[in-house]
Amino acid sequence: MTQERIKAYEKIRKVLKEAPLILIPYWNISFELYIDSCGDGLGAALHQVHIIDDEPTEGPVCYISRQIKPTEARYGASQMGHMLRWQIAIQEYRGNMTIVHKAGNIHNNADGLSRWELANTPDNPAYVPFQAEPQIPIEGINITDIGT
Repeated sequence: MTQERIKAYEKIRKVLKEAPLILIPYWNISFELYIDSCGDGLGAALHQVHIIDDEPTEGPVCYISRQIKPTEARYGASQMGHMLRWQIAIQEYRGNMTIVHKAGNIHNNADGLSRWELANTPDNPAYVPFQAEPQIPIEGINITDIGT
């Protein structure tokens, strides 16, 4: 990585954290969860539709990313996506959500986060200690493929 790329990343990170780009979550409105994975990291963006200037506008509520563990590096792209969905602890809502597949080239919010992952250290909000992965049942989820 060059210093130029690191500075650009830090600038993007700073801009993404500043208002008004991050919306306040409203728990009575549904969320959109965008996820992506690549060989080095996992990224996710949680969005919600708010009414802004009398127009429905989708915007981010939260961004998150982390580097993958050595054992996760052997997973295929499909397994990485499944793992990330559960990593974000959405299993408590199963039965109340619909999962829609989108190709990476049409959802750049999570795609970029997965390609420049944050270190999996305790100061990262997405930190996961290196330990045995729990077995989490996948049930009660509707999966829809909207194509590319």
